[in-house]
Amino acid sequence: MRYLHTMVRVADIDSSLDFYCANLGLVEVRRVESQQGRFTLIFLAAPGDEAQARETRAPLVELTYNWDPEVYSGGRNFGHLAYQVDDIYALCERLMKAGVTINRPPRDGRMAFIRSPDGISIELLQKDEALAPAEPWTSMPNTGVW
Repeated sequence: MRYLHTMVRVADIDSSLDFYCANLGLVEVRRVESQQGRFTLIFLAAPGDEAQARETRAPLVELTYNWDPEVYSGGRNFGHLAYQVDDIYALCERLMKAGVTINRPPRDGRMAFIRSPDGISIELLQKDEALAPAEPWTSMPNTGVW
């Protein structure tokens, strides 16, 4: 068995690509459009994983955009995506400057949660050991849910 991808349904391709690529740093490696199925699939890899993703097509996030509008809730949602990051404080600072809400700040120097424009929770985990607790993160309250 081999992990291939996680599929996330999105309502707006442009805002989703802005979030996942411009803000979070993922890289588009493949796109499939189906006239018959009326959908677009966009496959994203983590920075540094592009070559492996293009070669083996894994591991990836698959953004699925259905051309016919639909409200996604309940059973069509799932838990969260998780990414290991080199510097959780630097990434959270960059995301906040880009207008992304940090739902669960990295108070412990190890873990934070954010949400995509479509309400998908994304967990950010510090690579290796947790960073030393630091402001403004230590005293920052939670916002919303994750």
